[in-house]
Amino acid sequence: MTDSLFSETDAERLALIRGARAWLAGPLGQQLLEQERLLLDEELARLFGGYLVHYGPSPERAMGAGQIQRRVHLGANLPGVEIVCEEQAWPLSEHAADVVLLQHGLDFCLSPHGLLREAARCVRPGGHLLILGINPWSAWGTRHWFARDGFRDARCIAPARIGDWLNLLGFALEKRRFGCYRPPLSSAVWQSRLARLEHWGGRWQQPFGAGFYLLVARKIVVGLRPLRQPQRVPMGKLVPLPVAKISRRDSE
Repeated sequence: MTDSLFSETDAERLALIRGARAWLAGPLGQQLLEQERLLLDEELARLFGGYLVHYGPSPERAMGAGQIQRRVHLGANLPGVEIVCEEQAWPLSEHAADVVLLQHGLDFCLSPHGLLREAARCVRPGGHLLILGINPWSAWGTRHWFARDGFRDARCIAPARIGDWLNLLGFALEKRRFGCYRPPLSSAVWQSRLARLEHWGGRWQQPFGAGFYLLVARKIVVGLRPLRQPQRVPMGKLVPLPVAKISRRDSE
């Protein structure tokens, strides 16, 4: 019974990721990935360390990590994945990675809480966790409700909600960026006409209208939140006690 349960879960996960891959390989998915590469190259260029772990439905590897020695792509048993693993059971020891990148991993997964917890476990103290997700407050987030392809299964979790989860896992949110301000239109003519939106949106970094968000968080505490110091209760004033006077005659 347990084996059949896992096989059903694996089949559901594979179908979900295959649908996401097919959508990302299309024109709209490529448009989104192209804008994401621009921000990823900037953020990864300032990070350093031994290992970068990349998890997500896209078979493309994270580029721009010049100061990181090795990059590993984790995921389901599909082409382009170097290490096959379960969603909530990565074959990595605790604090093994300097940087973990979840590129739409939370958008296309069975358990966002479980996946984020597993990714946070693998980040070393002082390391970074980067999360790319579909912005629900945009035309892209609205489109997934009416899509007939793999994009329909996207969760589109709000960045503020993920920020709260990161806080509980001992991460400090360092940066929040947005990109892909052109709406998801299939017409190449309209995409060319609206190309200026990328310049304006990237300059002002407004969350509304952006197709995706990028969260950069740093691991401060290993799975714990600092406790508040108890408030000290002020003590009463010291009152001098009366001292009996002793005369020299009494002492003799």
